[in-house]
Amino acid sequence: MIKRILTFPFLLLIRFYQVAISPYTPASCRYSPTCSHYAIEALEIHGLFKGSWLAIKRISKCHPWGGNGYDPVPDKKPKNKK
Repeated sequence: MIKRILTFPFLLLIRFYQVAISPYTPASCRYSPTCSHYAIEALEIHGLFKGSWLAIKRISKCHPWGGNGYDPVPDKKPKNKK
């Protein structure tokens, strides 16, 4: 519940970008899923801090000299229980 409350404002910002800004800019994301979809998925799976870090790393790779292709969000690793 807390994770959803913390990530909600960031998800709204990304959705706003997808609806209000992205349609008016040329498609330039070199990865699949797109960087904005990746960021949403990372926030939903990993929460605010790790999800934000993953999204920032992905966006920083999205340039003409970076990689391209399929780059999914990594799965959440289970915590070791003793």
